[in-house]
Amino acid sequence: MGLLNLVLWVLGAALIAVGYVNARGPYRQYQVLRETDQNLRRYDDWRGGRRDEAAGETGADVMRRVLLQRAQRWAVVALVGAVLLFAGFVVR
Repeated sequence: MGLLNLVLWVLGAALIAVGYVNARGPYRQYQVLRETDQNLRRYDDWRGGRRDEAAGETGADVMRRVLLQRAQRWAVVALVGAVLLFAGFVVR
């Protein structure tokens, strides 16, 4: 076990932790907004489909997109951390 291995393990574990913690919040909010939209669609279907789909993108649509992008960005950080952690075992 060399110094490089140790550095890669610590850096990888830190990136995984930071990525997970920061992706968790936006992803939860995204799920809540998505469930709310699905409930609204079910209600509108029950009422006869009166929702105007041609109105364009709503603020909730924009927020869902932004939250998903944030969660994906932090998930990539965690993935890079996993790669570094794995590299710590491979590098000699």
